[in-house]
Amino acid sequence: MVYSKVCLHTFAYALPPRILTSDAIEERLAPLYERLKLPAGRLELMSGIRERRLWEPGTRPSQGAALAGQAALDKDDIDPESIECLIFTSVSRDMMEPATASFVHGQLGLSEDCLLFDLSNACLGFLDGMVMLANMIELGQVRNGLVVAGETAEELVESTILALLADESLSRKKIKPAFASLTIGSGSVALYMCNLLPGMNKPRLMRGAWKANTKHSDLCQGAQSGTETTLMNTNSEELLIRGVETAHLTWQDFASIPGWSAEDIDRFFCHQVGTAHARLLFDTLGLDLEKNFETLQILGNVGSVSAPITMAMAIEQDCFRRGEKAAMLGIGSGINCLMLGLEW
Repeated sequence: MVYSKVCLHTFAYALPPRILTSDAIEERLAPLYERLKLPAGRLELMSGIRERRLWEPGTRPSQGAALAGQAALDKDDIDPESIECLIFTSVSRDMMEPATASFVHGQLGLSEDCLLFDLSNACLGFLDGMVMLANMIELGQVRNGLVVAGETAEELVESTILALLADESLSRKKIKPAFASLTIGSGSVALYMCNLLPGMNKPRLMRGAWKANTKHSDLCQGAQSGTETTLMNTNSEELLIRGVETAHLTWQDFASIPGWSAEDIDRFFCHQVGTAHARLLFDTLGLDLEKNFETLQILGNVGSVSAPITMAMAIEQDCFRRGEKAAMLGIGSGINCLMLGLEW
């Protein structure tokens, strides 16, 4: 997959106002910790996450996504009426029907001629949205578009804490499938993409590669039909192994093209799960961990928002600049992997 006409023009994001620390979660879980004799600080030690963000109660995914979308439009004075495509890509949705993109479209005041739809693929949704929009731009079907995501972790985190406190039969082994849910955070991100025009000093989408490993689709499952609360069941250890295994296969394809080896790339922006995941991923792929720009400590795992918000913050902090190459490395439950190559 190769691109020559796609500009990643404007990134923007919105951070929820509430901060929930790992220490605060452990304080609420004190009865469980005491009964199982778990040491304080375990959550941050195992995940590398000091804190995560949460929206105010009742905030919908569309509202978070619209905040980021509006920030992108405002940043470069982009006319909402000019947007030709809107793709909403979060794990979180307002409801089953209609598409959450329709609510974002209305809140942003986009044109009635704007193509809109939801695209869902666990934590890979945003990167998949970039690919879908890039394909349309490359083919000349649209001149521009907006990819947005708004993740809402509030119900999942609260449901998990309450479930852990309610079940006094839990052992150290039995709490493991719920651990990943305590690393999740909220946030939103948006990206305005358009035709690459002469003189644009903006990152360009250059190429991509992907692999699927769906025989492991049972390792991370959530919100199953018929349940009344939002809970997830995650085999974190096996998911880590199989996810990195799939990433390794994807990287072999991605890095096989001249100019896209590990040495050629200046920055990496990854879907962030935990520090152990990052270490194993970079060690297995033979990458320099110093090139990995991270927001894990302060944002946690923000689902589909993780990799793009990390890139947005890197650009904001001048950690990815003109003359450099970058790679977005995405791994989603399922399991599937998508890697995108960018050049500025």
